[in-house]
Amino acid sequence: MANLLVDEEAISPDQEEALEMILQKFKGKPGSLIQALHAVQNLIGYLPPPVLKKVSHTLDIPLSEIYGVVTFYHFFSLKPRGKHIIQVCLGTACYVRGGQEILNRLEEELGIGVGEITEDKLYSLEVMRCAGACGLAPVVKIDNDIYKRVNPTQIMEIVKSYS
Repeated sequence: MANLLVDEEAISPDQEEALEMILQKFKGKPGSLIQALHAVQNLIGYLPPPVLKKVSHTLDIPLSEIYGVVTFYHFFSLKPRGKHIIQVCLGTACYVRGGQEILNRLEEELGIGVGEITEDKLYSLEVMRCAGACGLAPVVKIDNDIYKRVNPTQIMEIVKSYS
């Protein structure tokens, strides 16, 4: 089996074997595309084009349909992500209570913009439109941890606890 190239690098033979097992598990099961894509993203970390082509071919689903699903749902990523994903809520309550200042501080301190990854691949920075916790604004989510009433002076202390 030839290694699948992803961003000029081949995924490991173990990853390629696991990818094949994942796809075989979902092959021929209508309505299982989202679960398959979740499993693939959990394996590789994101959904690069060569992998989506393999998903399309193996599951016999048009690539355009797959891209439609991947670009519709925010939890799918077409770009590599950091080990830790930092999401700053910029919904109305969070924005009014300082969400933008927190985002500005993170961009400055980490040296990246929204949608980017630090050079050491440790952090990704993203914006979420509403955390659904307006009474706790501003809210920052790092991986699966939610931080409430965050202020710009404490955000880097929180972030550094993930290094």
